Amino acid sequence: MQITERHQEYWRKNLAITGVLLAIWFIVTYVVGFFARELASITFLGFPLPFYIGAQGALVVYVLIILFYAIYMNKLDQEYGVAEGEE
Repeated sequence: MQITERHQEYWRKNLAITGVLLAIWFIVTYVVGFFARELASITFLGFPLPFYIGAQGALVVYVLIILFYAIYMNKLDQEYGVAEGEE
């Protein structure tokens, strides 16, 4: 099977958005925890920021990452003619 320039462009865009979303995931999961002591002086809704991010914020970010990826990939699939249901 010959890989065309259009296929390569599709995968470049797919890998780029995946990389960005993984970077956001990494920051929310590990970087905030690593700097928890320094961020503890910041409060959000009356709670220290690291506690809030660990208890609520990270989960919200994870769901938003999944939602954004699904919507973005559906649009990208339609743009390149590889959406489900297309023949």
